[in-house]
Amino acid sequence: MSENKKIQVLFRHRSMEMGGVEKVILSMLNNLNPEKFDITVCLNLNQGELRDEFPKHIKKVYLTEGKESFSQNPLIHKLQLIRRRMKLSQALKDHKVSDRILGNKKFDIEIAPTYAAFSSVINSSNGSSKKIGWFHSEINVPGMQPLVPEILKNFPQFDHMIYCSQKIKDIMHQSYPDLSYPAESVVINAIPIEEIKKKAEEKINDLPQGSVFVSVGRLHTRKGYHKLIDAHKRLIDEGFHHSVVVVGNGEEMKNLTEQIRVNNVQDTFILCGNRMNPYPYIKNADYFILSSESEAWPLVVAEALILQTPIIATDTGDVSVMVKDRETGYLINYDTHEMYEAMKVFLTDQELIAKIRKNLETIEDQFDNQKIFNAVEKIIEGLHQK
Repeated sequence: MSENKKIQVLFRHRSMEMGGVEKVILSMLNNLNPEKFDITVCLNLNQGELRDEFPKHIKKVYLTEGKESFSQNPLIHKLQLIRRRMKLSQALKDHKVSDRILGNKKFDIEIAPTYAAFSSVINSSNGSSKKIGWFHSEINVPGMQPLVPEILKNFPQFDHMIYCSQKIKDIMHQSYPDLSYPAESVVINAIPIEEIKKKAEEKINDLPQGSVFVSVGRLHTRKGYHKLIDAHKRLIDEGFHHSVVVVGNGEEMKNLTEQIRVNNVQDTFILCGNRMNPYPYIKNADYFILSSESEAWPLVVAEALILQTPIIATDTGDVSVMVKDRETGYLINYDTHEMYEAMKVFLTDQELIAKIRKNLETIEDQFDNQKIFNAVEKIIEGLHQK
């Protein structure tokens, strides 16, 4: 197919810090058919560990620089932040600026891969483009409430909305039954199985001795790490020796570090920051734990399943679809005591652990990536033909 006959697709996103949504974006960009689609990604900030991970055939543009390009000099750094804020504000308010950065190109399809990009896609100067939203969040959790009015305003203006799980769609409709919804689809997140298994073979040397629980996620209050610290502390005080290693970074780093210090568990509850390759941590740990208050279809749970690491997970979003309780993992409520009880079971019930490990040996049979990519391509092509 010639370049000018390909469907012109624009993804808009804030930045590329390590996260589940960012991995989903990369998975799509790596697998949507380049013979059918000419894809551009526009980042607000050229920032994050994954900012240079796009496939070579994908065009990347950005509205302003990321923090990685800033000076280490505190004064210069502050001036650069101010300049970036002004530049970003101008680009978001003035279509002429953002359109110039995009080469004044008219796209057939514009995609918001998360609610944070809804407004920029809906308010695009390109009124003729078809617009797709992607929704990954439980709309009814307390932390989402300040964002709800803007989300509800934008929702009906999309031509198509993709939910990453059936439960996320159901919660949305139950919470706002009178909203005017666009055409909708449920498309679960794709799992790059062979890539995960290959990257998991990388050698690491910084896991503690003894039983290790690992968690991978952004350090945000909704991830429940403050509860996990309390559960861990109680187990340590009762003589159940183990360590917890959290791979990730975020705004709660300072608060969690202080909580760890106050509880005197600095040697056993370890915040190791982001890692470009978290998979060896999941593979080499004894257990994986997801302590989140809310999730949709958490990619990291699928990754832990693929790497056959026994999982404790809060029963949120579609986790119960992914994990069979007491069969391929252990489901709990978002509760400190339940985290404590589940971790104690994993540390003491080796018969259950052996059963879970056995059941995980064939777990990857439940993932069908090509079906997922085909579904997204069909949505894009269908909108383009209208």
